[in-house]
Amino acid sequence: MTAPLVLLHGVGLDRTMWEPFVEQIGTSCIALDLPGHGSRPPLRRPQTLRTLAEDVLARLPEGRVRLVGFSLGALIGQHLARFAPERIASLVCVSSVCRRTPEEAARVEERLRLAEADFPGSAEASIERWYPAGTSVPRDVVDATRATLLSCDVESYLHAYTVFARGDREIGPELEGIRIPVLAITGERDPGSTPEMSRRLGAAIPDCEVRIVPGARHMLPVEDTAALVAAIDEFTTRTAQKGNAHDRTS
Repeated sequence: MTAPLVLLHGVGLDRTMWEPFVEQIGTSCIALDLPGHGSRPPLRRPQTLRTLAEDVLARLPEGRVRLVGFSLGALIGQHLARFAPERIASLVCVSSVCRRTPEEAARVEERLRLAEADFPGSAEASIERWYPAGTSVPRDVVDATRATLLSCDVESYLHAYTVFARGDREIGPELEGIRIPVLAITGERDPGSTPEMSRRLGAAIPDCEVRIVPGARHMLPVEDTAALVAAIDEFTTRTAQKGNAHDRTS
């Protein structure tokens, strides 16, 4: 029996971001709200990648799951793959950061400072970065993303964004210890979770495929849903085949 597919969103969003993906994937999915987001209680103290991952781990369905994490959700997925591998059958890292350079770290710290000083302004800057002029994403999807961002509990957002800004330092030294199949996929034009970062994941994790989607930016699950669905379907088939081959030789 195929392990269930569990979806983790990014910072400032909620489980509804996965609706276009769920409609197309053709299999049952469980989309969870991250701590401090959506239906979850607000965050009232600083967090680490470990504390966010432990919260998610406690809410996973029983048995092993196939985990798909977007942005912050991908960092949480990497932590779970490293420290709770008995619960994770495979991991897809969508638009994930990885081992930021000093220059990349400085840019995300500047975005954190903007959010602390002017949350509505930082939310609009995120929308402009994710959906620049000429985007193919429908206006109602852009408006829904903006509404979700602006509805965030600001303190929760800042605690979560701090983990997004610094969590790659927490998991970066541990990536070589991930022993499950991983797919790292991002958009060719993602300015924050760049193709180079996905290639870093591919170089660090022993069993990691890398896929770069032409023309796409950060919001890959809604900008090119079909490409993401196809990549995950192919990845699932390949990992199942490898698992069957291992079973026959063991």
